[in-house]
Amino acid sequence: MEKLQRLLSALLHLLKLTPIKLLLFAMLGVIMFFAMFSNVKPEKLDLSLFSVATKTIRSPVTVEDRLQTEKKRKEAVDQVEDVYILKNEYTQNRVDLLNSIFDSAKEVEEEAKAKGKEGGTASEAPSAEAMLEAYKKNLTDNVTKNISDRSLASLLAAADDEIDIAKDLAVTAVNNVMNERISADDVENAKKRVEEELKYTSLNGDLKSAVIELARYAVIQNEFYDSKATDEQRQQARDSIEPVKILEGQILVEEGQLISRDIYKQLELTGLLESENSMLPFIGLTFLVVTFLAFFYFLFPVSGSAETSQKELLIFSILFVLSLLMMKLISLLQEFDYSEMGYVFPAAMGAMLVKLLVDERAAIFHTVALSICGSIIYNQGITGALNISVSIYILAGGLSAILFLREKQHRTKILQSGLVVSLVNIFVLMSLLFIRNMHLTGGEYGIYLLAAVFSGLGSAVLAIGLLPFFEAGFGFLSRMKLIELSSPNHPLIRKILTEAPGTYHHSVMVANLAESACEAIGADGLLARVGCYYHDIGKTKRPQFFIENQMNIENPHDKLPPETSRDIIIAHAIDGGEMLRKHKMPKEIIDIAEQHHGTTLLKYFYHKAKQSGMEIVEEEYRYPGPKAQTKEIAVIGIADSVEAAVRSMSHPTSEQIEKLVKSIITDRLQDGQLNECDLTLKELETVAYSLCETLKGIFHSRIEYPEMIKQKVERA
Repeated sequence: MEKLQRLLSALLHLLKLTPIKLLLFAMLGVIMFFAMFSNVKPEKLDLSLFSVATKTIRSPVTVEDRLQTEKKRKEAVDQVEDVYILKNEYTQNRVDLLNSIFDSAKEVEEEAKAKGKEGGTASEAPSAEAMLEAYKKNLTDNVTKNISDRSLASLLAAADDEIDIAKDLAVTAVNNVMNERISADDVENAKKRVEEELKYTSLNGDLKSAVIELARYAVIQNEFYDSKATDEQRQQARDSIEPVKILEGQILVEEGQLISRDIYKQLELTGLLESENSMLPFIGLTFLVVTFLAFFYFLFPVSGSAETSQKELLIFSILFVLSLLMMKLISLLQEFDYSEMGYVFPAAMGAMLVKLLVDERAAIFHTVALSICGSIIYNQGITGALNISVSIYILAGGLSAILFLREKQHRTKILQSGLVVSLVNIFVLMSLLFIRNMHLTGGEYGIYLLAAVFSGLGSAVLAIGLLPFFEAGFGFLSRMKLIELSSPNHPLIRKILTEAPGTYHHSVMVANLAESACEAIGADGLLARVGCYYHDIGKTKRPQFFIENQMNIENPHDKLPPETSRDIIIAHAIDGGEMLRKHKMPKEIIDIAEQHHGTTLLKYFYHKAKQSGMEIVEEEYRYPGPKAQTKEIAVIGIADSVEAAVRSMSHPTSEQIEKLVKSIITDRLQDGQLNECDLTLKELETVAYSLCETLKGIFHSRIEYPEMIKQKVERA
């Protein structure tokens, strides 16, 4: 372990150099590229037309078969028949025409009779020729051109009742025939039908011939080709044909199957015939890796400290490479005819460790990047394909672990997180299987469920196993280390206990207060407790100068000038840091010893000095700091002041405790002692409430029972 620590320490030192940092990014890029290289490398296929396939070949991409699409669309268009529309108004128009021809004949005849009556003799009545000419003038040129004079004359010669009968017969016959569709090619047949319908009527010979001629003339085409409607239907038929696609993973040719022209065209469309010399997959992979590295670069630094940023970058890089290599190793098991090995991969392991050792933002990016890499690595043996299902699965598992481990101190909940991830894995995996409409047997579903559970619990077990190595190697303060430091047998704790028992008791009381308050706001309660045990270790250098150790002795400060007392009191924070460094204590414990007083003012000695008439500067009576940098140190500083103040009170009430706690917190806020840590006002309220509750439990008023009251009365 010491060798590992020295190696990591050397690496962290080298990462301060920009070229070394760039080299680390380059190594990450190379590892990522070659981890996915075989999954995007085009397969070399010896394929030729009419040869026999030596293996089953699947499509690496989803692509449209334009030739087949166009062929199907043409077939759909060819099946659309021409659209013809029926002009129903033509029937009424032709019937109206017939009516007008017959009515006109009656009008001409009536006019001729009227003129004959006016003349008084038949010789003065109009001649047949004159009547015909008058009749023709009442008709259109088209009618007179297509209807013979003989037929018109027959109408003029017929009696009124015969004309009415003829009109009814003609109109009925034309109406019957024209109510049916009559195309351009069917006009003559329609004329024959109307002729057949009128042939057997009771009309006399000349009138019947005239009626037949008129009816034949009235029958015309009423069905016409509609080019616009035809084009619209053809376009609809064309648009209704979905593009013919060759789907990713679709079998193009089975092993031993002859490569026909159609198959050969599909192989050509999917790029398999020219894939041997194609550089596009490698260019695409390079772009992806460069994009990841750019995100890596801007992701760090996570914190303001350069040293911490280098540590976090190295941790992130190691965990990402470890996860990537593990993913690649598991993917090799796909060769054993089980293409879903991606569901076994412990995707949440890296997310948990990055969340605990770096931060949540880095953990989210780690999960997203890993899910994208997983979609390529677990491509089910299809070169260049993407396994979106595995990508979603990895993303869901990693994010669920990050969300469950909301705070860094919840390291003890890693196993619980593994159970949560297993549950999420099961739900996500089942949803993906159902969405893909996979009909599996009970045994197959069982295998998938086992894979999901193994992935979740495996992630937790691996995280628990690897966490101590990272904590020890990178100098993190682990839970085990904190528990070890909290032991009463630790040399420094024994030193406080034997040399400054009052300070020891004070430290234990502050530990109780600080731990409860830290846990109430989600900070690290165990770190606060252990830090409190050592925060006043500097007092062991001059224990009698601190009031909690002055049992049955005179206070030496009464005989010292205020500046001397000031130096002694302030020195305990500085001395404590030096002693802890000498014993190689963790940096977090040293920071607590040096920062728990921040830059607060020694009010008693400051006012004592002012009363002596000396010219003093307030800064000279303040602790050197620095101010509290973390929530834990800020809470310890408040708890330290609160415990000392309450202990000096005689039988404090709940109201007095609450007033005192709020007063101390307000004083710290106004003095700017909390400006450099990320405590919120809401969290300060929670801290105040927790401190009050704990103090009330410690300094509660003792209930006097009747026996005790009786004893007091007797003694009196």
